[in-house]
Amino acid sequence: MKALIVDDEARVRKAVRLLVDWDAHHIDEILEAGNGNEAIEVIREAKPALVIMDMMMESGSGVELMTWVNEFAGNTKFIVVSGHNDFDFVRQTVRNGGIDYILKPIEAEAINTAVSKAVAAWRSEEEERSQRQQQSIRLNEIKPIYGEKLLSALIDDPINSEASLRRLVSEGVIPGNAESSRLILVQTDSGNNPLLKRFGGDSELLYYAIVNICNEFLHPQSKGIAFRYWGGPPEIAIILWDVQESVVELISRINQGIYRTLQFRMHFGISNTGSLPHRLSMQRTEAAEALLRRNLLSHEDYCHFPSSTDAHGKTVSPSGDGSASHGSPVIFAHVQEDWKLAVISGNNEALSDAAQHWTHELSRGGVVTPEMLNAWKADVLLFRIRLVRDALGVRADAALAELEHADQLNPAPYTNGYSFSLFAWRDWSFALMQRLSQELSARQVKESNPMSDIVRYVEQNYASDLSLQEVAGKFYVSREYVSRKFKQEYGINFSDYIGNVRIEKAKLLLQNPNLKLSQISEMVGFHDVKYFSKVFKKQVGSSPKDYRIQKNI
Repeated sequence: MKALIVDDEARVRKAVRLLVDWDAHHIDEILEAGNGNEAIEVIREAKPALVIMDMMMESGSGVELMTWVNEFAGNTKFIVVSGHNDFDFVRQTVRNGGIDYILKPIEAEAINTAVSKAVAAWRSEEEERSQRQQQSIRLNEIKPIYGEKLLSALIDDPINSEASLRRLVSEGVIPGNAESSRLILVQTDSGNNPLLKRFGGDSELLYYAIVNICNEFLHPQSKGIAFRYWGGPPEIAIILWDVQESVVELISRINQGIYRTLQFRMHFGISNTGSLPHRLSMQRTEAAEALLRRNLLSHEDYCHFPSSTDAHGKTVSPSGDGSASHGSPVIFAHVQEDWKLAVISGNNEALSDAAQHWTHELSRGGVVTPEMLNAWKADVLLFRIRLVRDALGVRADAALAELEHADQLNPAPYTNGYSFSLFAWRDWSFALMQRLSQELSARQVKESNPMSDIVRYVEQNYASDLSLQEVAGKFYVSREYVSRKFKQEYGINFSDYIGNVRIEKAKLLLQNPNLKLSQISEMVGFHDVKYFSKVFKKQVGSSPKDYRIQKNI
């Protein structure tokens, strides 16, 4: 078992090493990190079972680290060691699943008790996870007995929905007295790698597991049915025909069951009540909108109801989910100039400040929704296209292709995932700006070198009477500059380079038996065929005639 000590003071890390009886807790590897950012990299690579961390650090605070651990390393247990007796810090520790909050100076008994508790909790959860995973896999190996496509047709095929309903009633899937319903969509996140790994990367198996868990709470009292919805992107839907019970209480029980099995809580988009089956199509739209407009900063809200946005961007929730109205959302134009200046500067500190400012602006209104993130991401990519085209003109396409390829390797965080981290979006925006800055800088440096333009000019005009003076004048530089730079960059004199280009072109033309030597000589810029033959033999080692014979044998 591994443990990680995170503190920006080496003496504190040393004290923790000395105070904890690692052998007694069966911890055989102790790692260290000097700040939160460094700790994240260590956790990603080493995956420690336990993190003992400070709250106040200069680079990557304890609150940020706790949030990251809770979202991306949920199996890891952590203990906070702090010199600040701050209730808000304690509350943040509890909210993010911390085992204990210990004040400095550290007492050996207190920290060993906390470590023992953390190790016990980690081992217990590991054993439970293993058992539930095996149980879930066995459950999902059984082919679902419900007609998922028939249930999906209730939503997608209004014309035949009555016929589909009659068939489902006759098969006992839906009770005959069901007249009204709610449609609920369960949030699925195909990018949640930790969760997918438990199912061997098989997303279908994961979906079946969630469906089965939901139905364990719906079937016994015939409240509704959960199924894999086939009408669009991977989704899990619930048709709830028992609309008398509090839907929030029911979803809470379902979510607790999902958490016991998968150690994740899902988000649920819940439609208004409507007639069955006629309102199902509209209800799916309402449920999808509820998920798209959920406030990602409200980490403990898992039930989301339909909402609408007025002309001023204020969120209104008419369905009684208790959310308040908020001010106008921040748009990308508010930070666009900061981004542009940072990218042009190429300074990492400026890029980091711009990324931090972006995430601050994004969250300062107290509301961040997947819909807002999608709009921001689209604006960011449009900003990048405009900046590249302004900077590179007709040469922009190649740069944009490189940047888009990098996007595939480093995608933005999933906008509508199980959880949300400003930390992850800040890192993404910094990396995107950094790649953009580097790409622009590299291409502009390359294009600002007149040698590359001169080489292209020679390639296009080798048949003409090119001279060093003429070319230098063409590009508004001195003869001496061209001569010196050409020798430095290509290791050859300018006149010899032109000769090499002409001979290479001649070698290609000699492969055409219908061209005379005199014609080829003129075509590559030699007006004297004897001089052409002399230069060719000197460079190639054989006369043009012999070279042609060799190539055409």
